[in-house]
Amino acid sequence: MNILSNFLTSDYNYTWMIICQIGIISVILLLGNTIRRLTFFKKMLIPTAIIAGFIGLGLKYLINFISNSYFDFTLMPNEFYESITYHGIAIGFIAMGLKEEKKNGAFQGHPFKSGLLIVSTYLLQGVIGLTITIIIAFIFTGFPNYSGIILPLGFGQGPGQAGNIGGVYEQAGFIGGKSFGLMIAIMGTISASIGGIFYINKNKVERKNDTNNTYTEALVDSDKEISLSESIDKFTIQVSLVGFTYLLTFGFIYLVTRILPAGSISSLVWGFNFLIGMLFAILVKLVMKFLRKKNIMKHKYTNNYMLNRITGIVFDFMVICSIMAIEVEKLNSKEMWITLALLGVIGLFSTYFYVKFIVKKCFIGYEHEAFAVFYGNLTGTASDGIALLREIDPEFKTPASDDLVTGSSTAIMFGFPILLITGIINTSNLWTYLSYVLLIVLFFVFFYFLYFFKGVIGKKKGVIPLAGEEKKDE
Repeated sequence: MNILSNFLTSDYNYTWMIICQIGIISVILLLGNTIRRLTFFKKMLIPTAIIAGFIGLGLKYLINFISNSYFDFTLMPNEFYESITYHGIAIGFIAMGLKEEKKNGAFQGHPFKSGLLIVSTYLLQGVIGLTITIIIAFIFTGFPNYSGIILPLGFGQGPGQAGNIGGVYEQAGFIGGKSFGLMIAIMGTISASIGGIFYINKNKVERKNDTNNTYTEALVDSDKEISLSESIDKFTIQVSLVGFTYLLTFGFIYLVTRILPAGSISSLVWGFNFLIGMLFAILVKLVMKFLRKKNIMKHKYTNNYMLNRITGIVFDFMVICSIMAIEVEKLNSKEMWITLALLGVIGLFSTYFYVKFIVKKCFIGYEHEAFAVFYGNLTGTASDGIALLREIDPEFKTPASDDLVTGSSTAIMFGFPILLITGIINTSNLWTYLSYVLLIVLFFVFFYFLYFFKGVIGKKKGVIPLAGEEKKDE
């Protein structure tokens, strides 16, 4: 006991705590991957990180109960998992922002149309979420009527953003706001699996078996890039660029929040670390591109394949930690559980039927693939959308995957009003109801441009023929 206590009060708190936590998460991830190989979980397309996260959540409460009963310490501290969730989403977005776009028309996707679909779904989810919580607030006095705005954050943007904004609301008085947001995000990921598998089976879409991707040497060592045999490892360069960009992000946020008055606005800026990081990543990428154009920089230092690996690593750890960060004891009221159940069920059905309706009319020729990638992304994360798409289009022959990439970029521009709304909606009842009305108006505006505006979307029913494909007879 004394030896253990001395260990915990010396080296553990400063060095070994981080190493032990990473080791625990790694073991849980390996266990989740083993369970994922079982036929049931494999057919349900439940991501390994989700399985591992729930294992970790149960293990956290079990181990902490034992450690707190016999020792004066917490072996699995919640603050660590919250930190990984918070920083993981920003690092992942920065890695995606540093990637070079495909050239020479390789993208077949339609960024305008895809971006409108993504943002209009966010708006629909926001309207539905607020409708539910406004009604709940009338029934259960004291429940935050603005909390429904977290539905599009949890379903549409994942646990990182839902946890961040939920944490901001918790600081402003919403008890359990962070765990509330994380629970919505988890329900969204589960909805991605349930709705996606149901759609594939109902429409009898041919499902492909897992395929082993063949990666050529050109993916990691092309002629225009720095060599793998440099004095510094090429992957180290990618990590360093991400770290440098995140440092710029921190400096910018720190300066901005020093200027802004203390309060919810400052907290919101810190909560949008992922978006600011994405913008700085694009800026760094443009600067490097300019230096190459002026022949000041001789080689290209970014590598898309390696940046994808960084994104995959941090997102897997982020999803696991976001589930482990849930504090179940804060979700201790019946109104909280009733609200979560309604948001989860109604969010699933509304997203399912809206995306199905839009892709049938606007993505003719590959509506099944478009549904898989967009529904998965708009309930879970981009990785859920890609996982569903791989079931029916493993080689990405349709433009669906490009639609997701290009649409996500334009959605940042289209979705900026939603981000502003999340910053003011909790300040007063007046702003809550004004934001509710504004979401309804914006939804119909975006829906009009998506479905009816022929000048941009297409000549008939929003149809844009696929690249190299003639218009089909109807």
